[in-house]
Amino acid sequence: EKDGTETSGVPDSEFTALFDGETLKGWQGSLKGHAAEDGLLIAKGGRLFTEKEYSDFVFKFEFKLPPGANNGLGIRTPVAGNPAYAGMELQILDNAHPKYARLQPYQYHGSVYGVSPAKRGFMKKPGEWNRQEVIAIGHHIKVILNGHTITETYLDKVKPMDKRAHKGMLNKKGYIGFLGHGARIEFR
Repeated sequence: EKDGTETSGVPDSEFTALFDGETLKGWQGSLKGHAAEDGLLIAKGGRLFTEKEYSDFVFKFEFKLPPGANNGLGIRTPVAGNPAYAGMELQILDNAHPKYARLQPYQYHGSVYGVSPAKRGFMKKPGEWNRQEVIAIGHHIKVILNGHTITETYLDKVKPMDKRAHKGMLNKKGYIGFLGHGARIEFR
């Protein structure tokens, strides 16, 4: 881009919208824990997954967190099981909030939970919109937050930092999902 920030380089015209701005058509899971309101996807709690599975993709979205909010983005995950281990969970978290003062490096926003840490310092304040791109090509996972690469890892070359079994981190395909933990988070 002109301002020197990073993007996937994929033009908007090449993307398929996963959210129509009016309904939860194309999504499955906790439909009562999520809603379409004023063109926004509102996460209130529970897990919401795409109806289709994805393998290699670029996923662009924007999010606004209230103070202390915690959510996650499941990628290449099955619907059943814990997405952080059966697939992958990328943190969506107001990690600057005092209640998260003792996080491990692999728990900060944009990290592949338990596996690969994200760089910090690029999240906007709670109540402001952040834009994020997730690029998943083969074992390569890259997360760009507000124009800055915060995570870039090759999953076939790393071992989980939390020393737990992440059986799904090498999944070739799976669902994309929002993994609500009770906070009201807005997505678009």
